[in-house]
Amino acid sequence: MNLVTKALSAITGPLFGVIDKAVTDKDEANRLKSEIRSQLIESQDSLLKAQMQIILAEAQGESWLQRNWRPLLMIVIVAVIANNYLLAPYLGAIFGVGLQLDLPERLWDLMTIGVGGYVTGRTVEKGISSWQQGKAQSGLYREADTK
Repeated sequence: MNLVTKALSAITGPLFGVIDKAVTDKDEANRLKSEIRSQLIESQDSLLKAQMQIILAEAQGESWLQRNWRPLLMIVIVAVIANNYLLAPYLGAIFGVGLQLDLPERLWDLMTIGVGGYVTGRTVEKGISSWQQGKAQSGLYREADTK
């Protein structure tokens, strides 16, 4: 469950409770809750689409740093995690010295968002290339059929 979903759940639970108490007609209460849910889903969908557009624009950018800052950030975070859970405990056990780095929760959230964005971007990229290949192949078949 991501941050946005947690926040929305914290809001919708009490809101739906108020609707149940304020609206006596159960059908109308369910209709209102359904409308709120659909609006929230649409807003989440538009947020995901906007995030995807940003990631795709970065991936297609001209600058090496623009294209690679997310993977570099993910590598740094993974290095901190590897240090804290692999390297530092063994160094501490063997040599009595091991430096653990703090990984704030917001940085962990950033990593999950970054990985999610990367996965979404790669999925879209592969889907588009598959669609383009399918389109190109169907065009080749049409050319062969007409000859």
